[in-house]
Amino acid sequence: MNTAPLLIGNWQLAIAALFVLVAGGTSLANRLGLERDLAIGTVRTVAQLTVMGYALRIIFGLNNALLVLGVFCVMIFTASRIVKSRVAEKQIPFYNPVLGSMLVSFTSVTIIVTAAVVQVHPWWKAEYFLPIGGMVVGNSMTAIALGLDRLFSDLRARRAEVEMRLCLGATAREATREIMAAALKAGMIPSINSMMSVGIVFLPGMMTGQILSGTDPVEAVRYQIVVMLMLSAAAALGTLLVLHLVLTRCFGPGQQLALTADGD
Repeated sequence: MNTAPLLIGNWQLAIAALFVLVAGGTSLANRLGLERDLAIGTVRTVAQLTVMGYALRIIFGLNNALLVLGVFCVMIFTASRIVKSRVAEKQIPFYNPVLGSMLVSFTSVTIIVTAAVVQVHPWWKAEYFLPIGGMVVGNSMTAIALGLDRLFSDLRARRAEVEMRLCLGATAREATREIMAAALKAGMIPSINSMMSVGIVFLPGMMTGQILSGTDPVEAVRYQIVVMLMLSAAAALGTLLVLHLVLTRCFGPGQQLALTADGD
């Protein structure tokens, strides 16, 4: 197959921008008040992706391991800040566990995929490591945010039940086993749902991009299978590590629950 990809010029981008006007018109017609957010989102999308495109061109050309890993760490740091902004929790300091868990789980999964599965040499080759790592970070941070939100909300909603179990001699882990399981499930469900519908309901981005660039669909499918499996593992591992680390901060030295009912 391997046909040359069709390039998109400035005029084609201008035509694509009309789609935003459709979204803006929908917001105006229904008085949703989203026009400003749509405008800002469009500008940021174009600016951020354009800058990243030129930056990646430079990074690919330099082919430097420290630079590649440095960019990946910046991606993880940014994702951890996004998770912090999405989870409305003021009492429990959960940011450091989130950042640490992301660094460990996301880096491990990305290295395994590039080094053992795709077998890139060297394993940190920017053309593979950064796109694959970006998919891991982008998809798994949502899982972590969902898991944390569920953990904090359930701890407050079931506070009396947890405290009763603690009074009966249970440890913090034992008293919150069901809550932890529900939080972990909340983080993993989106990736499982994607695995259930991929290929039938939708064609994922990586597979679509490869096909549009001229890759044989069968080869594109192999890459997409790897991507779907790695995303499920990254979501599970990242969420599991975060929840276990954060749970220890939800209890004091005397095993008392540190969360109040109102969250203040």
